[in-house]
Amino acid sequence: MTISQTRNVGLPLMKLVRWKGVPILQQLHLEEQLLRTSSENWCIINDGTNDPTIVMGISGKPAQLLKLDSVLNDRIPVIRRYTGGGTVVVDCGTVFVTFICNKDAVPGLQPYPQPIMSWSSLLYALVFRGFGDFSLRENDYVFGNHKFGGNAQSITKNRWIHHTSFLWDYEARNMAYLKLPARAPEYRVARDHLEFICRMKDYMPRSVFVDRTIKAVETYFSVRPVQLEAMETNLNSKFSHSTKLLTEQELEAAAFESHFEKGDSRFVNVINESALSGQEK
Repeated sequence: MTISQTRNVGLPLMKLVRWKGVPILQQLHLEEQLLRTSSENWCIINDGTNDPTIVMGISGKPAQLLKLDSVLNDRIPVIRRYTGGGTVVVDCGTVFVTFICNKDAVPGLQPYPQPIMSWSSLLYALVFRGFGDFSLRENDYVFGNHKFGGNAQSITKNRWIHHTSFLWDYEARNMAYLKLPARAPEYRVARDHLEFICRMKDYMPRSVFVDRTIKAVETYFSVRPVQLEAMETNLNSKFSHSTKLLTEQELEAAAFESHFEKGDSRFVNVINESALSGQEK
């Protein structure tokens, strides 16, 4: 028995899945199914997703959160996920870390949003020790007053999930798809996206982050690596996911409604012209 194995004796089991470039929609579908149908603890680390994608929280409204003309013009996929939280643009520069746990997996942890958030910050404090001025601020992970990690959660009767999108790197042009949200953390003080966020790569290497995250998880769990293929074999293919990829028609309708509510003359003229065209027929 190794020293690591000896240290982990008596800790609850957590299955670890390491991916690279798995599409974020596939990841969210698997997470949701594990949350609702599995009775095991899981940690999922997905190192990037290939195509730029916008992911909104379960109650997110595209017209309020996105610059839809640009999103539609550039054909950027938009997903509404099964958890709460804000809106993010993810791509190959994003590292995703997810914890799916039974409510009694961490001794003394109350299965409510703020205690889970606080516990996660303790875990990541181990990861970022010696790298930047890390803290949890209003549900965000920050270095100083610059956000690099956005969190979302879902809590069921017996289980909870806490997942994070880490901005190891990002394309500045992708941030232009996002509007300034109506509800923003106080520490943001109306800064635009590029002034509000920072890149993790300026603080630590990507591989070091992943390795130190796994080491930190081992302080709370006995970690057992699992392959993606083994997971999928045990999952029910008929599970109904609440995470959805929004259709182009849904985004167009949201864009149309947004312009109409603002009284955009171009869209009002389109309505009038369409109505006249219908009368002529």
